[in-house]
Amino acid sequence: MTTTNAPTELSYAVPGVSCEHCRAAITNEVGPLGGVSAVAVDLDAKTVTVRGAELDDAAIRNAIDDAGYDVA
Repeated sequence: MTTTNAPTELSYAVPGVSCEHCRAAITNEVGPLGGVSAVAVDLDAKTVTVRGAELDDAAIRNAIDDAGYDVA
């Protein structure tokens, strides 16, 4: 039996993001997490979308917090 890690996408509302510094800070914290293949920060929608396999929701939330932003 073969197990495949289907890509997953998780989105978070992060009301405090407003500039390129915000985008860089979040990307630098979330990007290195295990399983993460892409991080997209939408400044207009104030969302962070993370793509990858076997994503850890708690670790992503903690990384966003470590970057200095609250997940709504």
